[in-house]
Amino acid sequence: MPQLRFAYLVCFAVLAAFLAASAAQAHHGWAWATDEEFEITGVIQSVRLGNPHGEVTISVDGEDWVVEVGQPWRNDRVGLTKEMLSQGREITVHGHRSAREGERLVKAERVVIDGKDYDLYPGRKS
Repeated sequence: MPQLRFAYLVCFAVLAAFLAASAAQAHHGWAWATDEEFEITGVIQSVRLGNPHGEVTISVDGEDWVVEVGQPWRNDRVGLTKEMLSQGREITVHGHRSAREGERLVKAERVVIDGKDYDLYPGRKS
């Protein structure tokens, strides 16, 4: 009986780990976003750069949107810094919005600040 209980616990642990990894991969890949190109312009409210990816909250017509920018290495590669993403600055985001109805979340492929393009995913075909 103890071996059977142990086997159930091992199976449960493996299943839980698989489900957690699947959920993380779905979010940190592109599966959660629509295939359709999306563009939005707003005013930066707050910024958090870091792992696993940066987030910029922008205000658009009185509503807050969360924009996922790149991982730290990706932002560094294109020259996107926290100073450029200062509160009150206008930003245009090109990317893909969340597939969840009503969720104001965008995965940025490219951002435009002060007329300069920062292409976070230069080789990606949308």
